[in-house]
Amino acid sequence: MAAFIMRRLLFMVVTMLLVTVVIFGLSRARGDPRLIFLDDNTTQAQWDAWGEQMGLDRPIVVQYFVWGGKAATGDLGKSLWEKRPVTESIRMRIPATLQLGAAAWVFAIGLGVPLGVLSAVKRGTAWDYIGRFTATFGQALPPFWLGIMLILLFAVQLEWLPLGRQGGIDHLILPAITLGWLAAAGILRLVRSAMLDVLDSEYIKLARAKGVPRWKVVWKHAFRNAMLVPMTYAVLILSGFLTGTVVTETVFSWPGLGRLAVTAIISNDFPLMAGTVLFGTALIVIANFFVDVAYVIIDPRVKFQ
Repeated sequence: MAAFIMRRLLFMVVTMLLVTVVIFGLSRARGDPRLIFLDDNTTQAQWDAWGEQMGLDRPIVVQYFVWGGKAATGDLGKSLWEKRPVTESIRMRIPATLQLGAAAWVFAIGLGVPLGVLSAVKRGTAWDYIGRFTATFGQALPPFWLGIMLILLFAVQLEWLPLGRQGGIDHLILPAITLGWLAAAGILRLVRSAMLDVLDSEYIKLARAKGVPRWKVVWKHAFRNAMLVPMTYAVLILSGFLTGTVVTETVFSWPGLGRLAVTAIISNDFPLMAGTVLFGTALIVIANFFVDVAYVIIDPRVKFQ
């Protein structure tokens, strides 16, 4: 087990190193940020001073190692647009993203898991067709279209809920549904497929033959052994939600990390852009590590590879 964890940790380090190269390269792909903040009246002295201040006067390789070394210590630089440390900008947006991501994840799990189990247990019945239709329909809806339609129906036409922005629980309902709907459909399909495989296994048939109550067969024996793949998907979804979702946060004007990343890209604020993407990637890599460890703990059939 210890060797397995060490290999996964080493893999995390290598992954993050490669990610920093990609992020740094993409953050400079739009050109010199001085072109946005300085005009035609800028003198050469002012141009050089800005370049020295932002570290643009050094070779690109040196710039990468300087940025990477600071990032390893938690220093992601200073935002060119917001005039504050990138870590502070991220910290200010985390609560909003946590609130929306947690609500969307609860909605996705609360809808996807029960419907997936019901669809598998009631295979071939009307409940099964309803579950399969919900999964297919849910995965076919673009989040931006769904968000706009929810706003038009429940906020504009019926006036039951507010248009958007962060506020009370009523402000959270529409964005959480928009963000969690696609994930709920995916979880539903995975749970249904996994449950069908387990329900057809020999030990489930034996439990039924021995007279074990139906609810215990479904939830204690079948559901417990079918949750490995859906659990992995659910954890990865949660990590994605917590890194900010650009479309949902933009549609609902939600002040989270996703909207912050869009602002950084539009303004060519490469320290903020690189910092938000690096933070989100780190969360996903860490989530993958814990999923790998959970695999070998939950299912003893999985070997330490």
